[in-house]
Amino acid sequence: MSLYSPEINLPTGIQINKDAFVVIIRTEWNAPIIDELTKGCTDVLLENNIAHEIINVPGAFEIPFTIKKYWDTHENKNIAAFIALGCVIRGDTPHFDFVSNAVTDGILQLNLSLPIPTIFGILTVDNELQAIERIGGKHGHKGKEAAITAIKMIATVDSFKK
Repeated sequence: MSLYSPEINLPTGIQINKDAFVVIIRTEWNAPIIDELTKGCTDVLLENNIAHEIINVPGAFEIPFTIKKYWDTHENKNIAAFIALGCVIRGDTPHFDFVSNAVTDGILQLNLSLPIPTIFGILTVDNELQAIERIGGKHGHKGKEAAITAIKMIATVDSFKK
């Protein structure tokens, strides 16, 4: 019996600050996959009237630096969450392992050091088919899931302020 459910819905009644702002940091590598991740993510944010900005970076390795630098230079912009979107596909060299580990560790460090969440929307897959299965295929839509997670985490963080 599988506990996996490709259908992740945003429960009704979640209230977040109407001025909440989400920053999506996305990679240029594997553009067709990233474009679909981004579309799913932004669709959910727009459906929930959440303002957002999209920033492109060359690759997944650059995501944590960009998030930290953006935070340091835009702290007063009412940022409620960051969403990191990328796709690292295994190749014939250890590069996949180095990049996957570095971006995972970087996002973990951001979650421990910033006062707002950074959502992990990085696909780490063995091949392009596995990536396609995660942008609306049998494994759901990871871009939509990232946006839903952001909304839930924004609400969680907001609840601590009350």
